[in-house]
Amino acid sequence: MRLDSLAPLLDRNGPWATVYTSTARATETSGDERRLTARAAGDELARQGADASTVDAVHDHLSALSPRTRPQGSVVFAADGDIVLELPLNKAPDRNEVSWSALPHLAPLPELLGENPRCLTARIDRTGADFELVDAHGTHSAGQATGEEWPIHRNATGELSEKHFQLRVENTWESNAGLIAEAIERRFQDTGADVLVLSGDPRERRAVHERLPEQLRAIAVETSHGGRAAGSSSELLDRETARARAEFVSRHTAQALDTMRAAHMPGPAPAGSGTAETVPALVEAAREHRVDTLLLRPGGPDRDREVWVGDGSDQVAVRRSELQYLGATEPAPARADDALLRNALATDAEVLVADPQEELPVGGLGALLRWTHADERATAVP
Repeated sequence: MRLDSLAPLLDRNGPWATVYTSTARATETSGDERRLTARAAGDELARQGADASTVDAVHDHLSALSPRTRPQGSVVFAADGDIVLELPLNKAPDRNEVSWSALPHLAPLPELLGENPRCLTARIDRTGADFELVDAHGTHSAGQATGEEWPIHRNATGELSEKHFQLRVENTWESNAGLIAEAIERRFQDTGADVLVLSGDPRERRAVHERLPEQLRAIAVETSHGGRAAGSSSELLDRETARARAEFVSRHTAQALDTMRAAHMPGPAPAGSGTAETVPALVEAAREHRVDTLLLRPGGPDRDREVWVGDGSDQVAVRRSELQYLGATEPAPARADDALLRNALATDAEVLVADPQEELPVGGLGALLRWTHADERATAVP
């Protein structure tokens, strides 16, 4: 899961009001249900000590939410009388959840939003390709690649022999395939995509696939659905794209868990497999911006363990007294998962959610590290 949609939360200090709510279904009484939900959330925030202006802002915002635009529900983050961020949820929460705390209550979000990897789709024909990016915010145009438009059809003409003309057609196809492959490589890098789907006629997309760099060839998914021609099925392409994204998430999470399992095996850990699982080790890694992938397991006992935080995302400690060395003037208690998720947002770390039935991470929190102190010592110049 990418956290970049949460970036506005880094621009404010707390305390924060956070409300997770399941949007009432569109029924004759849904308006009344929304108003009751908004009132209950406001009352609970006030009971927990929220200021009146923030309570009013949350109440008014929740009262106006519509099940038509938020069919599963939403999460609202507010501070100092302002709604800082509101996001639609991809999964309805089991219950409404209201909190007033030093940090935004991010812990439920990865499970309710889902992983949402970015997918670049290329609709290919003989003359070029149209690109789309599918991410947490929907499907957006990502430009196009345009090649030569003549000659592209194998029909004889009076000016050249049929054999010569067909050779020119083949050369045009080959040239356009190379141009499209180069454009895909650039778009994939520019958009930060994780998944690549190629659609269109089998020969055309295969020619493009063969010209991709090895790294992209290995991950590209091909489908005949949703080509560039008018009337091509977008619905079938959407299904293929959803399947490719889901497979990426499953594979990616499995790889991360395999790395963590390897760290539990006897003997020296494989190179480049630094991990952290205890709260003290995770806090230290977060302070030093070493967390590459944060792994969460629902229900783990360490997730709501108390840590101490300051205004900065790297101001996090197991003990309150440690924060004075990090420049925090007003330490506040927070959940460990909220603090680590805020740090992951600030340091561009990835977040993955393990199946609740997994045994790892043991306490519900774990990380794959960008580097370890052992790596640092190994590369130090004597």
